[in-house]
Amino acid sequence: MSTITILIHCKDQQGIIASITNFIHQNHGNIVYIDQYVDRTHDAFFMRLESVFENTDFSLEDFNNDFNNSLGAKFNMSVQLYPTDIKPKMAVFVSKYDHCLYDLLGRYQSGELLVEIPFIVSNHADLAPIAEKFSIPFFHIPVTKESKAKAEKEQLKLLQEHGVDFIVLARYMQIVSPLLIKEYTHKIINIHHSFLPAFPGAKPYHSAYERGVKIIGATSHYVTEELDAGPIIEQDIARVSHTHRIDDLILKGRDLEKIVFSRAIKLHTERKVMVYNNKTIIFS
Repeated sequence: MSTITILIHCKDQQGIIASITNFIHQNHGNIVYIDQYVDRTHDAFFMRLESVFENTDFSLEDFNNDFNNSLGAKFNMSVQLYPTDIKPKMAVFVSKYDHCLYDLLGRYQSGELLVEIPFIVSNHADLAPIAEKFSIPFFHIPVTKESKAKAEKEQLKLLQEHGVDFIVLARYMQIVSPLLIKEYTHKIINIHHSFLPAFPGAKPYHSAYERGVKIIGATSHYVTEELDAGPIIEQDIARVSHTHRIDDLILKGRDLEKIVFSRAIKLHTERKVMVYNNKTIIFS
């Protein structure tokens, strides 16, 4: 038995859904999940479906070719197919903050995150003991203004050698260069507080406290060349009041970062995210 997830994007047209479901039926598939969305402003159609194929001789490559040659060509579709039994490989980039790393590795170890983690890479050596505790290879690649280009080439080599599918920045305090972004377009996930652009700098919680904010939040998004402006995957907030101290705001913010980050990664690995015009379509 084979289960695949199919993501489809094309111009909205009559007969798309019927054609897709008939095609899967003709190939002895059973649809177990289906959802679609039409962006009427841009006349764009989006679909996500999961289908089970009982026949033992099912070939994903043949199915993909047949689908693209028939429906893909007819409707001018962009089609992505993913076998659900293959775990994507996720590389973790970190610096010195450990809260997101601990949370991710705990979820990974418990089986909540269905991924493989071939390695953790950092521009500092501080978090190496955490990687060792979870039996995950750790690579220390220092990054300075002078060594940044060389460091990124080392990172890219590691990613390619391990066949990494996507990257998560678990509070990696370095700007990712166009080199990695081009290689992993919409496959680099970042997490940060949601005080930007109102409270930039090294101490945003202190600035927010002085301003008397009433909510704090966290945002997880895909990385693009425009800093912190990529397609948003997940967000959340927590309410605060004058009774909360700066330390309280920081703790609440870190809790939000962990939750929002893990949600975004799960959405990505479950193939529930489609990027369109620097926005995301998130399927349930």
